[in-house]
Amino acid sequence: MTTPIEHPSALTQAAANWHALQRQGSVSADQQRAFMQWLVASPEHLREYMAISEVAGALGDALRDMPIDLDALLAAPPAAGNSHNVVRLSPPRKPHVAAAGARRRWLPRIAVAASVLLVVGWGTSLALPRSDHFVAAHGSPRQITLDDGTVVHLDAESEVSVRMTLLARRVELERGQASFVVAADRRPFAVHAAGLQVTDIGTTFDVSLLREQARIGVSEGRVQVRGDGGRGRMLADLDAGQVAQVAYRDQRVQLTDEDADSMTAWWRGRAVFRDEPLRDVADRFNRRNTLRLHVSDDAGALRLTGNLRVDDLASLRAFLDQQPALITQREADGIHVRVRPQATSAL
Repeated sequence: MTTPIEHPSALTQAAANWHALQRQGSVSADQQRAFMQWLVASPEHLREYMAISEVAGALGDALRDMPIDLDALLAAPPAAGNSHNVVRLSPPRKPHVAAAGARRRWLPRIAVAASVLLVVGWGTSLALPRSDHFVAAHGSPRQITLDDGTVVHLDAESEVSVRMTLLARRVELERGQASFVVAADRRPFAVHAAGLQVTDIGTTFDVSLLREQARIGVSEGRVQVRGDGGRGRMLADLDAGQVAQVAYRDQRVQLTDEDADSMTAWWRGRAVFRDEPLRDVADRFNRRNTLRLHVSDDAGALRLTGNLRVDDLASLRAFLDQQPALITQREADGIHVRVRPQATSAL
């Protein structure tokens, strides 16, 4: 005999729907106002929402290492014939009665949390997603501590947007370079940059947007890199000491090894570059210095290896003059770097 399926109550459906919207991080201002009105309409609404969050957090822990895109599942339309999966946003007509068994195990924690939120008045601030925008100006790298305790090292001429919800932590690297020392938290932490999603799995990592590629380096822990904003294929699964360079044009991936000290050297004002195009090396120095490097097109493709203070242009110029194929010249608008004439004829 087939056991009949017990459909969720209207209150559970509504709480699950609001939870899914908050997790996706795409709630409009009108939706947010409607959510807050629903949340404070009854203590039962808050308790049910907290219960959904508790269960989702536990499931997130269990599914953390499984290749499942929960956001895609939440966004997927219901299967044909499963009309009971459609979530209605209207308030329930009848008070919700908590189910026995498994639900009873959560109620003490939920009741305590709900009481604290209602009495202290924090329900609104915790339920609302929080968005922040940080910019590091030319010559002024920053260190930022996010609400969850994550530390962000933001290089000069770099910019990030951060969105925190009840079950997700999302960062957009809009330009430049940033390192993330991710705080332990049940919510997943993901960095989006240039069409890539870099998902933290307990780690310290660096993301840099270069001219032709994105560079992701892991100094501690592990990250996963996916294309198409997180909905595409897995491009790299990186452990500590690994670097992935992902081309913008075709998302071709090149993996290399690098020690942690080199990856984080820029926090301490050093530029460590290994077999990198001169144009990318120049960009690093130009973020920090008023006197700019101007690299000719033919010189920009030459690859260099070095370790210099990022504010020491004299040493950089001496280093470049030592390269057989390069010559530098100080002009009114900065230092120009070109290929030596004899090198050009040799090419």
